Amino acid sequence: MSEDFAFRGFRKDGDTNNPLGIALAPGFAGINYPGLNTLGFALAKFNYAKGGLVPPHTHPRAAEVIYVVKGEVHVGFVDTAGKLFATSLKRGDFFVFPKGLVHFQLNVGSGHAVTISVLNGQNPGVQFSTAVFAAQPSIDTSVLARAFQLKDMDVMDLQTKFKPAA
Repeated sequence: MSEDFAFRGFRKDGDTNNPLGIALAPGFAGINYPGLNTLGFALAKFNYAKGGLVPPHTHPRAAEVIYVVKGEVHVGFVDTAGKLFATSLKRGDFFVFPKGLVHFQLNVGSGHAVTISVLNGQNPGVQFSTAVFAAQPSIDTSVLARAFQLKDMDVMDLQTKFKPAA
């Protein structure tokens, strides 16, 4: 069917009225774009309110190329040696996030921003850095306290904050 190969999911801007100030519109074979099936990539559009943040996260099965359509976005990733690679991008600029590395995006412009990402995996996966505090069942408080050099009470506060919605 011809419509399987056309995608119109990026036409509308998403609602950025949320704590992170972002809206994601995915273009994934398994979700809403069957024409991508077996082609080995996925798409994503982000709308950012002023100050909107895509928090640190990884894609365990894909690298990502991000393109700035509108605005100014500060992007970066941390390599396996702990080195930060970061820069600010404006309309027309690209940046690459290597596969599996922690990365982020922050709208640093004076207004809204829009980016389009292409990921080189049909099912790239995503894991946010806060996942260790949101695990169900919870990771033992003493493990997280020691790993992050925090007090048990601070770990419990983070576990409460990042607990998945029921």
